[in-house]
Amino acid sequence: MRRVRYEKNGGPEVLFVEEAPAPEPGPGELVVRCEAIGVTLPVVRKVREGKEPAPLGGEVAGTVVALGAGVHGFAVGDLVTGLAFTDGYADLAVLHRATASHVPAGVSAVDAVALVRSGLVARGAYKAGRVEPGESVLVTAAASAVGAFALQYARNGGASRVVAAVSDAAKADFVRGHGADEVVLYEEAVWGEPVDVVLDGVGGELLGPAVRALAPGGRLVAFSSGGGSIDAFELLVRSASAIGFQMAAIARNQPERYARWREEQWELFRTGELRTSVHATIPLAEAARAHALIEGRANLGKVVLVP
Repeated sequence: MRRVRYEKNGGPEVLFVEEAPAPEPGPGELVVRCEAIGVTLPVVRKVREGKEPAPLGGEVAGTVVALGAGVHGFAVGDLVTGLAFTDGYADLAVLHRATASHVPAGVSAVDAVALVRSGLVARGAYKAGRVEPGESVLVTAAASAVGAFALQYARNGGASRVVAAVSDAAKADFVRGHGADEVVLYEEAVWGEPVDVVLDGVGGELLGPAVRALAPGGRLVAFSSGGGSIDAFELLVRSASAIGFQMAAIARNQPERYARWREEQWELFRTGELRTSVHATIPLAEAARAHALIEGRANLGKVVLVP
């Protein structure tokens, strides 16, 4: 099979395709023939900024081709989606039973991989912010796959005002189409009127303006892989709070909640309350081009590799 990997950290140019042995499922594992592979900012950052090369794991959707011992509820031929913790940028990937779920009939692999992980991160961050109907919400990285879902959750949840923070004014129509009332640029000194909740998917140097965008008593939910520091004084003068959220922690420590959120999200997609946004489907062999799109903040929605 083909897989994408890298031997030194760096930009998209360090990625290359090689032939590798097909994986065998261990106990509790499924082998999936990948039909869609989600490209995420955390993985792009890992390639660029990681301490050393690591397998390119991530979200995949495809057809089950082999089952390991102890796997129940799945059969060869099922269309599933889930997280690959080892080689996910590949023709074949290994999923653990706990992270895998069936894709409902009539849903494509591309839509499945665009919906499940990004949508669950957005849902979890929104829940962590304890947003009440009538409150205002600002979303950073609003034109990303997660950001577009977060805008929809805020809009559908009854937010009085939804603000999208983006890097480029050219993204304004996209984020307005996903529920934003207002659009602000990162470079602006003030991000409009203060808001009750900020959902931050960027981190780093944007944490400062994100905190300053909070109204008194506001909440910042930090869920990005970008790290960064928050000035405690800025929180103090606003009587504000900062909340960390990581979807992996929910999946690992609260599997029943994770499964419930996932099923609820499928229902929202089925009824049209949530919709996916796929910026591009790119051949697996051109993974470097997919990473370049993410690094350049050029994507509007999800970037998906298609073997």
